[in-house]
Amino acid sequence: MKTWRTLFYVIPVVLAVGALVAFYRWQPEYAYIPPQDKLMNPPPAQDSQVNGEKQYDVWGQTLTETAAESAGLTPHNGAVAIDEKLLKLGRDTLYKETFSNEVFLTDIMGIVDGPFTITNMAKAIVQLKGAGTTNLQVELAEDVTLGDRSYKKGEKVDTGIDVPKGVYAPLGMPVKFSRGQLRVGISCMACHATVDPDTKMVIEGAPNADLNAGLLMALATNSAAYFTHTDVENVTKYIKDVNRTVVTSTGGASALPDPAELEKAVDANLVKWPKGNFDSTIDMKSNPAQIPDSFTKDGHPYGWSGFAAAGPFHGLSAFSNNVHAQNSDSLAQVEASEALFGMEREVYLGTLLQNAPNPAFRYAPASGLKPSEFFAKADPNPGTPGVNEMIKPPSFPKLTMMAPDGLFISSPGFKVGEQVNAMAAYQNTIIPPRGTSATDATTLQQGERVFQRAQCLSCHSGAAFTNHRVVSAETIGTEPSRAKALKKTEYLFGAASIYSPDTPVPVPPGAKVLQVPTAHLDPAQIKLAYAHGDSPGGYKVKGLLGLRWTAPYLHDGGVAAGSDPSQLGIPGTLAKGILPDPANSLKALVDRDLRRNVVDANKREPELARVHAAGIGHEYWVDQSAGFTKSEQDALIQYLLSLQGQWAEQRSANK
Repeated sequence: MKTWRTLFYVIPVVLAVGALVAFYRWQPEYAYIPPQDKLMNPPPAQDSQVNGEKQYDVWGQTLTETAAESAGLTPHNGAVAIDEKLLKLGRDTLYKETFSNEVFLTDIMGIVDGPFTITNMAKAIVQLKGAGTTNLQVELAEDVTLGDRSYKKGEKVDTGIDVPKGVYAPLGMPVKFSRGQLRVGISCMACHATVDPDTKMVIEGAPNADLNAGLLMALATNSAAYFTHTDVENVTKYIKDVNRTVVTSTGGASALPDPAELEKAVDANLVKWPKGNFDSTIDMKSNPAQIPDSFTKDGHPYGWSGFAAAGPFHGLSAFSNNVHAQNSDSLAQVEASEALFGMEREVYLGTLLQNAPNPAFRYAPASGLKPSEFFAKADPNPGTPGVNEMIKPPSFPKLTMMAPDGLFISSPGFKVGEQVNAMAAYQNTIIPPRGTSATDATTLQQGERVFQRAQCLSCHSGAAFTNHRVVSAETIGTEPSRAKALKKTEYLFGAASIYSPDTPVPVPPGAKVLQVPTAHLDPAQIKLAYAHGDSPGGYKVKGLLGLRWTAPYLHDGGVAAGSDPSQLGIPGTLAKGILPDPANSLKALVDRDLRRNVVDANKREPELARVHAAGIGHEYWVDQSAGFTKSEQDALIQYLLSLQGQWAEQRSANK
């Protein structure tokens, strides 16, 4: 009965593909890709040709076909052709491609095997009757206690999952039926697109500001498989039975942590993550950052610390690669576990697999097998660490600026890096919407003058309003924990290299290896970005395009204010299911009195300190104490909210 009830609710999600026999034969999947008339964004900024000539990206530089040919540049030595085919692949990949992360999420982590189920998610979507939502509220299938909070069966929880108007599928969450089981994966657009609260249309590139990622993972039955992204710094304190051991790589014996105790600790931390925040770093510290936008053109370097600065599209491909490797498949770090986590590889692998919901991936210490021997029997991607569709770059097992996690996402049947290059190319075409309310030109001109007078241009200059620099955490004064997140990569760091873009996957023997240019990058900036050596780490100067759609502000999302004056900080907004108001949140960024109140509101919630969300730093004021009137402050805010990028203006002029 449960199976048929599941199918009843899932049929809209998988487009009513037919009977159960058809499911087994075709292994269907479905992900929603909105047509242009369902988007709030203007048409893409970049045509695939300039004056009739194809364009190429060569390690971040855009060249015409003539210029590339004159320089002898082809795909065999690093040139990436930017054409309509690549842009279409990029958009399709952003919405549809999971790189098989549903295996980790479903079979190993158990994200839909506990209180949160596909059945109830589909039921909630059907109950919307096509109305759409920015926050799908889903009934829990069973009682559960997470940290100090208990939830009851039937209770509805905020997921932050977006469903566009007229659509019966979650945005950015492809559902697949394979090997006799429904699986849910995550594509880029679960985080990097959202539904407008008013129109319920899709806004590409805008972060999903209320995605409740921490809660969703805590509801998984084996969220302990994600422990390296939390503050569980030492798993040995969770060992309860010293005889419950694995055979290590050297033939010794080492005890595994108790799965139930480790699960409790991880869950208790995950539920503290603010909505709209995600911890994408594996430093065994809980320092989730606000989901970034994908208004990326001219916004390099990428990542909160600016670590993605090398390779195609000024490092944007390296950034996308990093997201899909270490962020959605903890098993990918097996080879680096000793250096990064101080854990012997067999112990690390056994810890991740010991409570997997799928028996095919559930490791039993009593089996007598090493965890690696057991995993080899179920590994869907043999020859590469992890279960996602990845390849070993020529630099493996070293970590590099091209592959900061040591691996590179590429699916069989494609070329090396083809999908991440396509995503980068498409992201660079996304223009943020202006919004539904117009601001008069006089106010915008006044705001621009205030922007200049306040010397914001000293950092926020250029086409994307960034000087492309990384600023020391000590200088900018924002919460410093995340700035140090990549420090341990220094132990495994090497020269960046990758196979040529025309190399097929699987990679054949003798494939051409290209050295990724990095000599043009400032070594001091790289040191800051990775917190290597004695560096405190830093944060890159954020571009300012699309600020209307990216509240709250700062890397920790701590500068948040609602439409009501009483709605301050994360506790007064997102924690209560209230989306931050962009204008008021920007005011809190530049007005010292309002910021003080926001920071105080955050401090009153002790859980935020544990996950390093404070809203402090970036103390560059445009307020009365700095010599600006309220009218000037308001004009600045309206100017900042209007920024789309000069490409949007040029496109409008050309049309």
